[in-house]
Amino acid sequence: MTSLDKPTTEDTSADDARAVTEAALFEAFGGVRGMVETVLPGLLFVSIYTVNKDLHMSAIAALAVSLVLVVVRLAMKDTVKHAFSGVFGVGFGVVFAMMTGNAKDFYLPGMLYTLGLALAYVITAMAGVPLIGLMLGPIFRENLSWRTRNPGRKKAYTKASYAWGLILLGKSAILFPLYWWADTTQLGWVLVALKIPPFLLAVYLTWVFLAKAPPPIDVFAEMEAEERAEKEREAARAAGTTDAAGPAAAGPEDAGRATTTGRHRKGA
Repeated sequence: MTSLDKPTTEDTSADDARAVTEAALFEAFGGVRGMVETVLPGLLFVSIYTVNKDLHMSAIAALAVSLVLVVVRLAMKDTVKHAFSGVFGVGFGVVFAMMTGNAKDFYLPGMLYTLGLALAYVITAMAGVPLIGLMLGPIFRENLSWRTRNPGRKKAYTKASYAWGLILLGKSAILFPLYWWADTTQLGWVLVALKIPPFLLAVYLTWVFLAKAPPPIDVFAEMEAEERAEKEREAARAAGTTDAAGPAAAGPEDAGRATTTGRHRKGA
């Protein structure tokens, strides 16, 4: 291997940064299983409703599969936040649809949540506290250090938040007219089709922005290092106190012995 073929330190650092970013995004957004848990209840609802137009059966099936996904997570001792969020979303949809008797209302809570989340992304980015940074900061072990100590990452988080906000606003702009004009099956299939592609686009753009940003400041490592340094300083102070107290601790008997020894030496 020539020197040109050998990876440089900068290349290695960039690869490590990309790997860390990919792992953090995977953890934050649930990865493949999280996408399945997001899509499956709605897909089951619209599939059953398309076949038999039975609101109750469709709603119960969607809620049941959401609960099964949570049980599977618990059995595997895995994180359940994504599955639980799916249960709550499906549960609200079932309640809305049952109360109004309109099957399209099964999708309304999720649509309102998407719109609210889009506005939150845009507003927090405009306010200088981008939501995506608040979400990913703890995962990167940087907490809020990017706000004041890492302007490059703050800029990347701001861009990512705008990307998420605009993508979700575009999704809402498609779904809400369909809620008023289309029937339940048309709305349901379009909504299922729009579950994954906008999400993947937003995650990809977030990865692009963060991969080019400066690395995160590990505030947890800093705190641990400060604790170790403080313990070392305390140990050094304790050792210094012991050394300083050594000569002063000599008693009168020791002083008398030293005087007598001196006289004997003179006499000799």
